[in-house]
Amino acid sequence: MPQPHARAEPSLIPIERPRCPKCSNRMMLARISPASESYDSRTFECTKCDHTQTRTVARDPMKSETAGWQYSELKAPE
Repeated sequence: MPQPHARAEPSLIPIERPRCPKCSNRMMLARISPASESYDSRTFECTKCDHTQTRTVARDPMKSETAGWQYSELKAPE
């Protein structure tokens, strides 16, 4: 019998690993540092060609602009 899916803790959700723009290898998360009050700076490194890439992301995904759906007219089933 299939098991119901439980919601994972936010700290357990895997971080998306981008592909290296030089060699297309999956990059590894090297460090996270605060960028501002509500954003983090994530630095990824490629283990194959040593390329680094930094991305700025919302610290709390529920407070980012992508969480707007929760304020729409969509409702949970009753």
